[in-house]
Amino acid sequence: MAEPQVDVSHSGSEAPQSAAERLAVSNAKIAAEWDIDPSEDIRDLPLEALNPGHPMRFEADTIWPVFDRLRAEAPVHYTADSQFGPYWSVSTYNLCKHVDTHEKLFSSDVMKGGIALGGQPQEEMDPTYSLPMFIQQDPPRHTEQRKVVAPSFAPRRLAGLQGLIRERAGQILDDLPDGEEFNWVRRVSVELTGQMLATLFDIPQKDRHLLIHWSDTVQRLNDPNYFETAKDGFQELWECWEYFDAVWKERVKAPGDDLISILAQGESTRNMPPNEYLGNILLLIVGGNDTTRNSISGGVLALNRNPAEYDKLCANPGLVPNMVPEIIRWQSPVAHMARTALVDTELDGHPIRAGERVAMWYISGNRDETAIEDAGSFRIDRPNSRQHLSFGYGVHRCIGNRLGEMQLNIVWEEILKRFKRVEVVGEPQYLRSSFIHGILELPVKVWR
Repeated sequence: MAEPQVDVSHSGSEAPQSAAERLAVSNAKIAAEWDIDPSEDIRDLPLEALNPGHPMRFEADTIWPVFDRLRAEAPVHYTADSQFGPYWSVSTYNLCKHVDTHEKLFSSDVMKGGIALGGQPQEEMDPTYSLPMFIQQDPPRHTEQRKVVAPSFAPRRLAGLQGLIRERAGQILDDLPDGEEFNWVRRVSVELTGQMLATLFDIPQKDRHLLIHWSDTVQRLNDPNYFETAKDGFQELWECWEYFDAVWKERVKAPGDDLISILAQGESTRNMPPNEYLGNILLLIVGGNDTTRNSISGGVLALNRNPAEYDKLCANPGLVPNMVPEIIRWQSPVAHMARTALVDTELDGHPIRAGERVAMWYISGNRDETAIEDAGSFRIDRPNSRQHLSFGYGVHRCIGNRLGEMQLNIVWEEILKRFKRVEVVGEPQYLRSSFIHGILELPVKVWR
């Protein structure tokens, strides 16, 4: 692979014009410009003033009334002015599914804005900031690259990992202190997913914390609490490229059955430029870490907030396989996916112009009472519990969904063998992001 050009310096400008320069604007300035009171009563706001994607509402966990109102009053809603620029929101189950399954109308291509609000068309993008990955590409490029990695998540391959996952989950849970407060996210959720990722990449387990750090960095690029500018965050991500460039060179000489070896041998992936290689590595890291870890944490929180369901689970551990998709629906670890209209079209009678951005709010569609009975309740014995949006639909449906479900099944089976209760003893701390619905801290005690 060619050496990357990773010069992230930019000339100062009061009004940057290019996408690369916009990314380098101070995060603190962005935060100040779009500061809000996330606890404000949204019933007092005009409908056109709603910005459902404001990250501070997700951090404060005050998003739910926003989406309740949108589903009831404006299932297709336009936000004219936001930190992401103008965008449309679809908030009901069927509208989200419609956008997701019409890839010829709505593009995921990073060159047109990609899959998250805030993405910018990247025709003029510095390769340092432009990170193509197959989830942010349209067919046929998307299909070609997805086919390369898909066998790694096939049922036979996953079946071979069950014993290892169970052994690791058991060890992690056995090491937890009895009756003492600790952060479940770091001690359990992150640890299990980090170990699994290191196995899939076939890198030393001691390096698993690097994977978690790079996954966290992706979500913190626009958080001034971590990086003064997005440029600083991207410098961290290029350290990920340096690490995996060395792994790539090793696997070209001595390939195995790990993800890097598969990428190095795949016809559509073996000649990727550095930024595309980094993009696909980050996709696999984030996809394998954030969604599963936040569902593991979210399940503990959901059961504690619904103690009758926890009692039901303890009385009947056989409910675990049905409970797992209900946890994933309830948590909705990917809050939204964005698309760009390729042509003039319409959604529920609203004209959508070519080039306009559309956010599918999975987190809202998963609470849509018109599509999911009693959607506002957490029910571990729910019929048709797999009827949710969390993995997406269509050509971009999550490729690792079965692996995530398997980890959740195993960890809950092992929890029930060991503990009378996992008790939440404090308030969760949420990620400041409207893309990943993440939990940073969940203080708990376990009782054997």
